[in-house]
Amino acid sequence: MDAPQPQHGDRPGRGPRTGRAERADAAGNRRRILEAAARIVAEKGPDALTMNAVAHETGIGVGTVYRRFGDVAQLLFALLDEREKRFQEAFMTGPPPLGPDAPPLERLRAFLHALADRVTDQLDLMLAAETAAPSARYSSGAYATMHTHVTVLVTRVRPEGDAALLAHLLLAPFVPSLTHHLTRDGGRTVDEIKAAADDLLLGLARPR
Repeated sequence: MDAPQPQHGDRPGRGPRTGRAERADAAGNRRRILEAAARIVAEKGPDALTMNAVAHETGIGVGTVYRRFGDVAQLLFALLDEREKRFQEAFMTGPPPLGPDAPPLERLRAFLHALADRVTDQLDLMLAAETAAPSARYSSGAYATMHTHVTVLVTRVRPEGDAALLAHLLLAPFVPSLTHHLTRDGGRTVDEIKAAADDLLLGLARPR
């Protein structure tokens, strides 16, 4: 009897691909792409990161790279995502004063100080993501989470105010391009930025 011929979607000698195998392949490609992107950024800087460069580094087709991440901006945001998850865990469930069980003004101060560190620690990568897609910051899940967190705390500090608008204004100084201008062009230190954020919070806490 003749051996059965492989059908569409089969691979000779290995049997048909399952949904689980396809998911594993996709996860593997995602990991390889992110690892390659991180190497390129570390070795050559964010400006060297292109979809073609990642495809060349990994041997994965450039079409697959685009399908996984869409564009360079989304790839940059994906690189930032793991650090962002740790930051969110710290201010949502971590120990006080950044986490719960501290007074709202103390939590706001701790949050803004931690955000200043967060932006300066990965400034080049964040700046590249902002440059690639300037408005993407405000539609991202990371910004929405931070804005909601700050809005809740501002509501507790100044219940009569427009908490949502005040939250945007408190977050505005930490746009990567402004942090770059202040620190690298203007010579300001992170401690000076934190001290200025404290002055903003004093104004927020002061009775009208």
